[in-house]
Amino acid sequence: MKLASKVMLGVGGVLVLIQLVRPAQTNPPVTGVVQAPPEVMTLLKRSCWDCHSNESVWPWYAQVAPVSWLVARDVNGGRKHLNFSEWQGYEEGRKLKKLEEIAEEVEEGEMPMATYLPLHPEAKLTAAERSALVAWAKAGGAPGP
Repeated sequence: MKLASKVMLGVGGVLVLIQLVRPAQTNPPVTGVVQAPPEVMTLLKRSCWDCHSNESVWPWYAQVAPVSWLVARDVNGGRKHLNFSEWQGYEEGRKLKKLEEIAEEVEEGEMPMATYLPLHPEAKLTAAERSALVAWAKAGGAPGP
């Protein structure tokens, strides 16, 4: 057997074995979702919810290692930083700080993350949508009508 064949066989074996290392892909209970006007909620759900809520959609590629590890890491990190499903449990000062961060990151184009957009083009925000999210956040996260 040639060296190249042995290497390919070894790589294939490793790819099969790493499938046994499965990260937790959970959706904990929703304890108090953020309140926002309908147009803002639509944007939040379309562009933020997968990583910043307990209602993540775990696509097929999130089941295949090593991509599954990266997706789980991003979702867990996103939820830890900001979780719209636990918003009502945040103290007022924390809510205000999170709203400032939302306004800043959306305004600067840092969110949604560039690495998220190629597989989720629907999450891309237009300039008008960015403005609407920033205005909502700067207004203190008003729940709307």
